[in-house]
Amino acid sequence: MLLKELSALASPLNDQQLNQLQQTAAELTPQQMSWISGYFWGLSQTQSAGQLQPEPQYAVSNQPAGKLTIIYASQTGNAKGVAEALKEDASTAGVAVELFSAGDYKGKKLSKESHVIIIASTHGEGEAPDDAIELHEFLQSKKAPKLTNLKYAVIGLGDSSYEFFCQTAKDFDNYLSKLGAEAILPRLDCDVDYDVPATKWRQMALDKVKQTLSVTDTKVVQLPLNHAQSVVSAYSKQNPFSATLLTNQKITGRCSGKDVRHIEIDLEGSDLIYQPGDALGIWYDNDPALADKVITSVGLDGSEVVEVEGERCSLKQALISKFEITAANPQLVTKFAELSGSKPLTKLLENKEQLRRYASNHQIIDVLTEKETKLTAEQLIGLLRRLTPRLYSIASSQAEVDDEVHLTVGLVEYEQDGELRQGGASSYLSSRLEEGDEVKVFVEPNSNFKLPEDDNTPVIMIGPGTGIAPFRAFVQERDNRNAEGKNWLFFGDRTFTEDFLYQVEWQKYLKSGVVTQMDVAFSRDQAEKVYVQHRILEHAAQVWQWLQDGAHVYVCGDANQMAKDVHEALLNVVEQQGEQSREQAEQYLNDLRKNKRYQRDVY
Repeated sequence: MLLKELSALASPLNDQQLNQLQQTAAELTPQQMSWISGYFWGLSQTQSAGQLQPEPQYAVSNQPAGKLTIIYASQTGNAKGVAEALKEDASTAGVAVELFSAGDYKGKKLSKESHVIIIASTHGEGEAPDDAIELHEFLQSKKAPKLTNLKYAVIGLGDSSYEFFCQTAKDFDNYLSKLGAEAILPRLDCDVDYDVPATKWRQMALDKVKQTLSVTDTKVVQLPLNHAQSVVSAYSKQNPFSATLLTNQKITGRCSGKDVRHIEIDLEGSDLIYQPGDALGIWYDNDPALADKVITSVGLDGSEVVEVEGERCSLKQALISKFEITAANPQLVTKFAELSGSKPLTKLLENKEQLRRYASNHQIIDVLTEKETKLTAEQLIGLLRRLTPRLYSIASSQAEVDDEVHLTVGLVEYEQDGELRQGGASSYLSSRLEEGDEVKVFVEPNSNFKLPEDDNTPVIMIGPGTGIAPFRAFVQERDNRNAEGKNWLFFGDRTFTEDFLYQVEWQKYLKSGVVTQMDVAFSRDQAEKVYVQHRILEHAAQVWQWLQDGAHVYVCGDANQMAKDVHEALLNVVEQQGEQSREQAEQYLNDLRKNKRYQRDVY
């Protein structure tokens, strides 16, 4: 039914409300109208229009007294997903439960809680996710209350390839314990393939909660929703959508040392909604040729039958679709050193830093060929992690591309001992997937990398290489919203002629005024290397003025070097232009992070 036809019907809206609704709807895309319909539906479940929210409903039942509070500290969404699953488990079990992002939870409330479970990821070099900074700092401060009546549990999500594995979870566990809280379960530190151990831990934690909550005949509060829920697609990480690859276009020059692809994927029929700053999860198959190499390297032929989570399949099929066979990790190196007796690998185990460095610079096939060793099929898959999806920053705004999603994918490719090595997901998207083929995808929201709500706010975007991806989405979104806020883009790569990603688009946005200013750094176009951090320092006074005017700063790209160098450059800007000490400058940037004015999407 058309909206204009509503006026002829018995409608709960008056003429003024109806006219406002018609005017608003005329400016919305189909995706925006779909989201709005879900938003209003969510509001209708918590309160009637123009009325006060009804009192919480009570039911007398023989259920556990007290309440479980779940707090998640999530940078990319994984910890949030585990927290939401735990909340669902608790609700099903009849336990009154509340769920909070760490950024929405006030630390002083902990003294009034009986049971708390924290699910925490770790960001950067052992740093708390942006949303968790305040809670993390509060628990270390003198303001933190004694928590002798609190029972708690902590689960961490991380990657053991990094030095500060699950550090934020370790911190929360340590802080709560020092404040007198009682752990009802030992902390679990999960690696990248966290689904199975996290699921088992959730059930154990919930069992402990139920055991330690007192059981009495009491009123159990049905907790109202904190926020309206928007339309949710049926597709997720666990149930991905089979989308169609529309475009695979190389956007670096013929003579470039990099192979970067612009990927376009059709989401029609999925109801998947994404926002600029979100990521697209890609479930991929491994290269069959690489699977063959791994299999033959340990004396097998691939026809061996293995069981993976109750399913039986050939070893080769398992390596193609169920296990990570590209990137090595310290656990794999350690296990293979023990199985093979390799002296070089055994020597690595004596130094954790050298072990991590070796694992990050070698692929699994390199480890397995360190010493010729015959393994059984079970021993081989016992070395491997489960295959997990790769997350790519989305390079488009749905306001611009409707039912499509765009990615900027750099092919990981290099030689090792004369043999070609490629990244698992990047080679799948760049080389093995043909236009028209299906690819399994899902949207991974990222609440920690979002445009400011106020369209008048200026933004500074720093994204060298494929780190430009989310800023393409940002600018498309700001353009479609007719945002008045200024946009300043810093981009860098190797050469102007071969590596200027989306050059024509940026020129168009500069000409139209959507992008106010763009500063580029091409490191190999002159004798002295120039990077984005150098451009920031060259424009230090202007950067400081933008910060004083309320600008939000965004950084996307390499975490190991670029993000550190950019952070150091920003510290120097604050020190010099703001006439502040190093300590004051660090606090200034920390405050920007807390206020969502300094956001990073680094990897």
